[in-house]
Amino acid sequence: MSVGTVSNVLNRPDLVAPDTRRRVLDTIDDLGFVRNESARQLRAGRSRTIGLVVLDVSNPFFTDIAHGVETAATANGSVIMLCNSGQAVEREARYLDVLEEQRVQGVLITPVGTDYSRLDVLVKRGTPVVLVDRGTELPNLCSVAVDDVLGGFVAASHLLERGHQRIAFAGGPLALRQVQDRHLGAVKALTDAGQKASDLQIFETTSLTLEAGRRAGEQILDVPEARRPTAVFCANDLMALGVLQAVVSHGLRVPGDVAIVGYDDIDYAAAASVPLSSVRQPRELIGRTATELLLDEIREGTSHQHRRVIFKPELAIRASSDRRRSSRGRARVARRTRPAD
Repeated sequence: MSVGTVSNVLNRPDLVAPDTRRRVLDTIDDLGFVRNESARQLRAGRSRTIGLVVLDVSNPFFTDIAHGVETAATANGSVIMLCNSGQAVEREARYLDVLEEQRVQGVLITPVGTDYSRLDVLVKRGTPVVLVDRGTELPNLCSVAVDDVLGGFVAASHLLERGHQRIAFAGGPLALRQVQDRHLGAVKALTDAGQKASDLQIFETTSLTLEAGRRAGEQILDVPEARRPTAVFCANDLMALGVLQAVVSHGLRVPGDVAIVGYDDIDYAAAASVPLSSVRQPRELIGRTATELLLDEIREGTSHQHRRVIFKPELAIRASSDRRRSSRGRARVARRTRPAD
């Protein structure tokens, strides 16, 4: 049996007759052969690995995105290398260097900042890049995102409709694009309702964690009662759950004293002690869609047409902002796709 036949069985099995393929695989099992993937990558010049760089691997939102990425990648015979930037630019840069050194097929990334120069270098050197949970106007990148300005608008509008005039926004850092957009959407809801932008009380945090939410909740409760917000829109669900814990620990009622709305609609939102209203994002679908765009670009090469996919968020209303609603309410998510300019 020739070396070429064995190589085809391992790398292009569709070219080998079923009987021959079965004999080769049986022999491999008998010998205990394990393929040297490093040698294969060296010969091919590219690995079967896709790099996934996220902001916070401990956040269930990114866990669900990673699951969607894995589903699409596995169906293609690819594997995922998960990297956690921890919202640090330097750490993100180190991971991008490592992924390039490993000759990954492509990179899926939720960038820390808005400086895409390092990503441009990757693309120019032949490594496709797709932005995840981040839109872009750049013509050389695909992206998959949710309309976060609309999400912030929907959340704040809901609180205004429930009669709240003193509304707070909790989250950060505000330099993070997603946080910026959700804040802008909330401001737009207030100004459209005839209030001033400055009426939105901002409690900026350095991260989007449960503990950061607790601290923000304590700061909100320190505000004199006459000026204290009666409703809080949080930049993500972990923040909202932290605020919820702080409010409840002080003996206040949710939503009677303080209404709370989160963002992402992670599984923990509906399971909270007071089920959490949240702006829903199709987390796994975001991951799958981004991976499919990346795989398309890998296959199509220079003929690939870059696209931007934008999902439309909607609010899942639960007890934390409206006692009349059950925890079952789930909203549909629409998608619109357009070619990059």
